[in-house]
Amino acid sequence: MELNGRVAVVTGGTRGVGAGIARSFLAAGAEVVVCARRPPREPVEAGGRQAAFVAVDLRDPVAVRDFFAAVAGRYGRLDCLVNNAGGTPYRRLGEGEGEGKGESEGEAERHARVIELNLVAPMTASLAAYPWLREARGSVVMIGSVSGTRPSPGTAAYGAAKAGLENLARSMAVEWAPEVRVNSLVLGMVRTELSHLHYGDEAGIAAVAATVPLGRLAEPSDVGEAAVFLASGRAGYVSGASLLVHGGGERPVFLDAATVNKES
Repeated sequence: MELNGRVAVVTGGTRGVGAGIARSFLAAGAEVVVCARRPPREPVEAGGRQAAFVAVDLRDPVAVRDFFAAVAGRYGRLDCLVNNAGGTPYRRLGEGEGEGKGESEGEAERHARVIELNLVAPMTASLAAYPWLREARGSVVMIGSVSGTRPSPGTAAYGAAKAGLENLARSMAVEWAPEVRVNSLVLGMVRTELSHLHYGDEAGIAAVAATVPLGRLAEPSDVGEAAVFLASGRAGYVSGASLLVHGGGERPVFLDAATVNKES
């Protein structure tokens, strides 16, 4: 119960990775508030305890400020903010170009919304939470992606936003020290209820998992345990760090070639 008595907010915490993070914080003893635009289909709970839910559009700065003021008013403190909300559809840059002016403008707006959700919204939430995090000498955990560390074809705007998010976290870690620690989790592939949208059926998921050195996709709980570590006293001297949670990354091609050569 490392986070006993602490209060944590997990954005986008109603499903997938966010719900896994929320459950890990609950299991560690924290009071947890999850927020999203829509309520969860089922309660987010662990160990007989349940996360509170508040509907918030993280793209609305006024609503975000009111949300954090309400959380602090209810619990009297705020110890950790996990900026998890994000995501993107698969769409190559330039799709729709040449099909008419209206379509081209629509494409630019779609990519801008991806950046707004994955970069601007976490900054908005962090700024709104800052006064209470500073008072509690708390921490911020950004949920990044390996898409921000390498080319991200089909999700270019998302990758650019995640790269910016990691840089933002490092800058915040310097500016907000020593009162608030700020770190990032840089995620690889995670198995969630939406995995089929990215990787196909079970055979497709297994094929993708085989490319990871540890031989499987991450589970949301893997991410949650890493987030709990960064929020806990065990990481009391960790700030401005980017912790890779990717199972070793993508299996290097030269290792596969060596295996083929050895077998032949």
